[in-house]
Amino acid sequence: MTSLSVETLAADAAEPITSAGNAQLGIAVLAGIAVIVLLITKFKMHAFLALTIGSLALGAFAGAPLADAIKSFSTGLGNTVAGVGVLIALGAILGKLLADSGGADQIVDTILAKTGKRAMPWAMVLIASVIGLPLFFEVGIVLLIPVVLMVAKRGNYSLMRIGIPALAGLSVMHGLIPPHPGPLVAIDAVGANLGVTLALGLVVAIPTVILAGPVFSKYAARWVDIQAPDKMIQARPSEDLEKRPGFGVTVATILLPVVLMLVKALVDIVVDDPENGVQKVTDVIGSPLIALLAAVIVAMFTMGRAAGFTKEQLSSTVERSLAPIAGVLLIVGAGGGFKQTLIDLGVGQMILDFSKSWSIPALLLAWLIAVAIRLATGSATVATISAAGLVAPLAEGMSTGEVSLLVLAIGAGSLFFSHVNDAGFWLVKEYFGMSVGQTVKTWSVMETIISVVGIVFVLLLSLVL
Repeated sequence: MTSLSVETLAADAAEPITSAGNAQLGIAVLAGIAVIVLLITKFKMHAFLALTIGSLALGAFAGAPLADAIKSFSTGLGNTVAGVGVLIALGAILGKLLADSGGADQIVDTILAKTGKRAMPWAMVLIASVIGLPLFFEVGIVLLIPVVLMVAKRGNYSLMRIGIPALAGLSVMHGLIPPHPGPLVAIDAVGANLGVTLALGLVVAIPTVILAGPVFSKYAARWVDIQAPDKMIQARPSEDLEKRPGFGVTVATILLPVVLMLVKALVDIVVDDPENGVQKVTDVIGSPLIALLAAVIVAMFTMGRAAGFTKEQLSSTVERSLAPIAGVLLIVGAGGGFKQTLIDLGVGQMILDFSKSWSIPALLLAWLIAVAIRLATGSATVATISAAGLVAPLAEGMSTGEVSLLVLAIGAGSLFFSHVNDAGFWLVKEYFGMSVGQTVKTWSVMETIISVVGIVFVLLLSLVL
């Protein structure tokens, strides 16, 4: 495993936009992050505005000319949106088609119909993990909560025994598995291979979700023994549809982009010849843009038309899928601007200089930085983007596998201990009808288990790569 003994950045790295020393840069970083945290938590400012102001404050504290700081932020915002904006949009369309067509309900009903009482927590993990692949975390919660509440009510389960596995499945997908925004931005920031990151992410995700989901839910159900609140049981999205897409074709459609990206990664490793015809083809069809675009087009037929949607209904579904992601795109873009400002100020080199005397493994440092930002801002996406910008120079000299593990370490850290400054905390609390203390003992502890188990498995994998 590459540690923090990396000697230098690339020889042709751009000159920093400030002449500030390491001490001033360190203070500037802390001050910039403090501004973001204060604006989000104290003044309840939208994360996009907070990141924008925080980036400019960062440049000012570091003594950089304002024009240069603005240019760095604008460049980073543009590059990030250009790199992942289309992917986020395609993922949103795929998720909306899955929900509106009844495909998600078909997956849920099929798995639950074949599941016994003892296996139900495991079924909930499977459902959440499959459905969570193309969906944003908040959308996944809104989609799955009615199912969780109905299963708990009808089967007379403790709500935590069913709810925690579902939440764990969604959260692990959100933090560790592309094409979710956080992992995608981190992959872009550190120059990781998406296919390899996806493959290693699945290796880390499986044991992590088992421990944080079905295993932990046994204890969570003892600590907080509550039943599903009747007032929160809602109608399901597909109850008014006359027909729904089949189970097999729905799952195949969701997994299509994952399979295409994994095939590309496998061919790249086995063939390892950019001039090879097969590798050229897989490089195209396995690129995130083409893989997700193919899944969306296929989904229009396998989900939309299978549910009886007209051309107008399909167009409306696509249109309605894009409006809710405007905020996500702006946050991700502003996070990219913050990341680029950090890079252009020379913060990466500062971290390399400091870390040589710390003797902390690069993966652990990346996790700790993400944890600190997550605790401060409450946003997993902001934590991922900011940490990726800070530790990007550590990827210099790492192997392909190690760079992917760096992304996963950041993703794991970004999930640590969700609490009162996280919107997800309040979403779970209200849906499950819990008090703040009960939410901390269940949801917050579950998130911490995911984060800690995730970095443990990342470090174990680093020993063999």
